[in-house]
Amino acid sequence: MKLSKLLIIILVIFHITGCATHTNKDPLESFNRAIYKFNDVADNVIMKPVSKGYQNIAPAFVSKGINNFFNNLRDVITVINEVLQGKIEHAANDSGRVIVNSTIGLLGFIDVHSISGGERRKEDFGQTLGHWGVSQGAYLVLPFIGPSTTRDAVGFVIDTVAFDPISYMNNVRGRNQVRILQFIDARAELLNASSIMEEASLDAYAFQRDAYLQYRDALVKDQPSGEINYTDSADSDLNYEAYTDEYNEIPNDDSEFKKITQAK
Repeated sequence: MKLSKLLIIILVIFHITGCATHTNKDPLESFNRAIYKFNDVADNVIMKPVSKGYQNIAPAFVSKGINNFFNNLRDVITVINEVLQGKIEHAANDSGRVIVNSTIGLLGFIDVHSISGGERRKEDFGQTLGHWGVSQGAYLVLPFIGPSTTRDAVGFVIDTVAFDPISYMNNVRGRNQVRILQFIDARAELLNASSIMEEASLDAYAFQRDAYLQYRDALVKDQPSGEINYTDSADSDLNYEAYTDEYNEIPNDDSEFKKITQAK
């Protein structure tokens, strides 16, 4: 039953992908801006205050340990996608990371692998689809989740339902509580990044869209983020449809773009 529902979701999302063209990656802009505004309100009213409270109340070593724990679970998803992409050497290395951090690192609360100089990579099923030639599709803003594309939305569903260890917890209440804590931890980690985005541009939607699309493209190509020219993300090849609101000039400091996209 779960697999049949998953298949239906995938087919619907890929049908939406047909709305996108090479000349316009944001054909759903009106819909996306509405969801963006909803997310912004929900974030300001609920998630940001909760995340700030969590950050202020939890001792630094506790919040860091929880973040390490969720990163360790996320590494499992990375390993699976590295195997699917044929990156066997990386998969072997990151499998070692998971084993070391899950044992010596006490279920990942201590990131022993990074302390010893190990590198953390991030792969997801959206990147796997891109690796095998699936295009980004239309830009898509998901409720509560934020920026995505039709391809990445499919990847997010697959990663969450099929690859994420949390999904295999039998206790529904416990699983939901872990998910809520995971969401709070992720939002707390982005507090500084969201401040940067708010200060960088009056059209935060366009800022986030352009940076996200180029950042994801770079991840699929295994391009180091330091080589990405984020100030050139809204180039003429994308040809986004003109939006009617007027905005002030966006700062040219590309370091702001790097901070917001690398934080994600």
